[in-house]
Amino acid sequence: MFFNSFEYAIFLPTIFIIYWSILNKNLKVQNLFVLLASYYFYSCWDWKFLFLLAFSTILDFTSGLKIYESNTQTKKKIWLIVSVSINLGFLGFFKYYNFFIESFADLIQKLGFTAHYSTLNIVLPVGISFYTFHGLSYVFDIYNKKIKPTHNWIEYALFVSFFPLLVAGPIERATHLLPQIERQRKFNYELAVSGLKQILWGLFKKIVIADNCAKAVNLIFNSYESQSGGTLFLGAILFSFQIYGDFSGYSDIALGSGKLLGIKLIKNFNYPYFSRSIAEFWRRWHISLSSWFKDYLYIPLGGSKGGVIKRIRNTFIIFLVSGFWHGANWTFLVWGGLNALFIMPSIVLKTNRKNLDIVAKGKILPSFNETFKILFTFLLSSFAWIFFRAESLNQAFSYINRMIVFLSLPNLNSLNIFIFPLLIFFIGVEWLGRENNYAIEKLFYKSKTIFRWSFYYFIIILLIIFGQKNSQEFIYFQF
Repeated sequence: MFFNSFEYAIFLPTIFIIYWSILNKNLKVQNLFVLLASYYFYSCWDWKFLFLLAFSTILDFTSGLKIYESNTQTKKKIWLIVSVSINLGFLGFFKYYNFFIESFADLIQKLGFTAHYSTLNIVLPVGISFYTFHGLSYVFDIYNKKIKPTHNWIEYALFVSFFPLLVAGPIERATHLLPQIERQRKFNYELAVSGLKQILWGLFKKIVIADNCAKAVNLIFNSYESQSGGTLFLGAILFSFQIYGDFSGYSDIALGSGKLLGIKLIKNFNYPYFSRSIAEFWRRWHISLSSWFKDYLYIPLGGSKGGVIKRIRNTFIIFLVSGFWHGANWTFLVWGGLNALFIMPSIVLKTNRKNLDIVAKGKILPSFNETFKILFTFLLSSFAWIFFRAESLNQAFSYINRMIVFLSLPNLNSLNIFIFPLLIFFIGVEWLGRENNYAIEKLFYKSKTIFRWSFYYFIIILLIIFGQKNSQEFIYFQF
């Protein structure tokens, strides 16, 4: 069941109506209902993987209790190791088994030996990277005495498997989500309206922007050997908008769905393409994952404390691990390494904490200096996205080589020309709403009702026009 599917358009209103009209007076029944709905939502992909989700939930729920109740540090550490080892073991098997086998065989063959190996036909459970990190953060926080464990399994299971965030995040923390699950929720009209608007904008990002870009990107990348350099450059730019529209669109729909049920999820994107540096970009892109690696990997490694060598080492580690988290391919490692290189000057010079506020705050337009920095940062990230999109390192390097050597004007004949005015409209709306939680949160807020509703109907019309043409699966489902 996809967020952009007819099934979800039936599922969410049904949950909403039952949740508020029948079960709103009993928190325990309400939580159980949403948990069962979340398990049904997940089972629509493959019901067999529900057992893996349930096992992971029981493992971390039990480990959290054991860590808290253990009377020695050694016992606490043993339970922590048990939880981390099993969680990462499952994640490693389903996601990386074939990659490691094939990479080891390639290395053996390059050394002149004969390698006999076989891979397995492994189906990656959707969302495993996300719900595994939900559970691990819970166990880590109990071990570090940041939270106390819950003794209510249903509440904990709902924290792990809440359907809006189950398959592609954002990666929630128990400190933020569990208290909302544990307390009685009352219907908030303004919050629900905000949720609907955020869902609308998320659908626009996905269906109108991302899916239309995807059609052009697939055409360019699949035939890159016969394309001009200008066309390949355009393909990289369009993929930047595709992945942003796709993933931030998913996050908007997730946050909006949570609001309809009275639950506020953490913000996952904060207008990253308006960043003035790579450091700022990574504070605004996939915020929940970046903060997860910062808190549970970067800081334990020493963070930015110590000498320059240590800061460089720690930065490369988190970016390489982040790249590998995205998939079992050397392209993701190179993508992570490139971003580490791009951010390195600010790490060495300790300027990575600059630009904490949104660009041109309170102004209509940015300065020339800000515009240059935004464009330069966007081009750097777009260059790195080539490796993210490519199927292999060979394709990525060939793509870049041809893009540089055969640089010329792009060939637009085979592309949908409507994508360009749509992108201009999209960028304009995002710019106007960049100081808000999502772009259309307060757009036309002070205008006459007719202008506001005309804008909403315009978005709906675009969704209807483009919704049937280029439907694509969400990119982050594969992670």
